[in-house]
Amino acid sequence: MKSFAVIYAIAASLVFFSCTEPVDSAQVEDLSVTPTLEASLLFVEASENVINSSTDTNVFSNEFNFDAFSNELFAERVIDGSITYVITNTTSKDLEIEVEFLDATLNLIDTEFFNIQAAPSTVIKREIFYGPSGRNLDIIRNLTEIRVTAVNLSGTTSTSIENDPLIKLQSSAKFRVRVR
Repeated sequence: MKSFAVIYAIAASLVFFSCTEPVDSAQVEDLSVTPTLEASLLFVEASENVINSSTDTNVFSNEFNFDAFSNELFAERVIDGSITYVITNTTSKDLEIEVEFLDATLNLIDTEFFNIQAAPSTVIKREIFYGPSGRNLDIIRNLTEIRVTAVNLSGTTSTSIENDPLIKLQSSAKFRVRVR
């Protein structure tokens, strides 16, 4: 029992006589927190059967509501970032895809155009930067709608030799925001 008392006395004296610095609460003012937020943005696909059954060359055209970037919590704190598009085409079709960014009054504020070759084609990957090293951040801050249009340039009779041929558009966004 004596050894326990000696150990306790040594530990207590170390706590009382240890070196500590006073807490400087002014350091909080210098703290900068800038996480990178990443999320999926769009996923659109159409099979070759859908493309061939379309009576118009316009295979797909749709608007998607997207208010996440215009939310003031994000819009006031975004520093920079990028949107990455990945397009895979295993169909026998040459296609054009246009992605348009629209503001709250449906004015066009940005557009990205893709010319896609029929299979066998490579995967198209394109990263668009926003902020000081890219396009104006106001595009992202004002984005409320995304319109995606796909146009068939190859008619409705050709068929791919691939299993389950389709055109697939995926996109993701990665942005740095200042939390503090």
